[in-house]
Amino acid sequence: MAIAKAERLMNLALCLLGTRRPLSKRELRESIEAYLEAGSDDSFNRMFERDKDDLRELGLVIETVENLDGEVGYLARRDSNRLPPITIDAEEAAALGLAAKVWQQARLAGAASGALQKLRAAGLPEDVDPYEAHSALEPRIPVHEASFEPLMLACRDRRPVVFDYRKATAARPEQRHVEPWALECWRGHWYLAGWDRDRGAERVFRLSRITGKVRARAGKFTVPVPDVVTVRETVAGWAGESADRSALIRLRSGAGYPLRAKAARIRAAGEGWDELEIPYGHGLDAWLVEFGPDVVVLEPAELRADVVDRLRAVAKG
Repeated sequence: MAIAKAERLMNLALCLLGTRRPLSKRELRESIEAYLEAGSDDSFNRMFERDKDDLRELGLVIETVENLDGEVGYLARRDSNRLPPITIDAEEAAALGLAAKVWQQARLAGAASGALQKLRAAGLPEDVDPYEAHSALEPRIPVHEASFEPLMLACRDRRPVVFDYRKATAARPEQRHVEPWALECWRGHWYLAGWDRDRGAERVFRLSRITGKVRARAGKFTVPVPDVVTVRETVAGWAGESADRSALIRLRSGAGYPLRAKAARIRAAGEGWDELEIPYGHGLDAWLVEFGPDVVVLEPAELRADVVDRLRAVAKG
């Protein structure tokens, strides 16, 4: 049904753009096969009026005029539907080229390539090749999780989803019913922000902890999507980015690079271990648990107790 309507709208737009004089409903009906198959005149009239409104909503300027036979006619003048020239300087072209090289998924790579080809045809500077500009830079946003693409489409289409999710402290995954809002990459990991229907609250999910397939569900969102979705701020809070205290941990040598990157101080502790002083805030215990036996919390005592509790919960599961 969606393909048939898109084809019908395209045919109507081509008729209105290709004519040099206004065309009546009768002439349009005789020119477009889908209108000939519409059945009664009432059915055709309703279909035509909907299609005309849809094209206008998409931005096509359709004029309504009286033709020579006294009938109402329609046309879309090319000069009224011509976009202004696109002007892109060398720096903007380079930025577009780098953006197109970011995505590695076939679906997105094809769309990016096609968009650049259209921009070239519409006026991209001939002396600038956005694929070669700044060729020394090779931007990449790695996406290894199979859940990325279905979640991306669900965010775009505003469709609820269901998936199995394993928390850092749980041995088994639990099913989550989520209204997906946004996907964002932070420090090499992808996160989904959305409304968790079961918990009745906003939640952020790390894609690497989603197990099995993401399944779309029918129906609309039950809560409005916020204007600003703070994915990075939430994850940074988990990792203690906004902390005003410090924790002292012991980390196995050669392990835990993310912890080392944010450490305020590192010193060798001997026997294959290092001691790190890192910012301490809400959620740090959950983050430390991910490093398993490579991390030992020395202080403060409450952080050590929280990590031990989480590890015990995993062991019991």
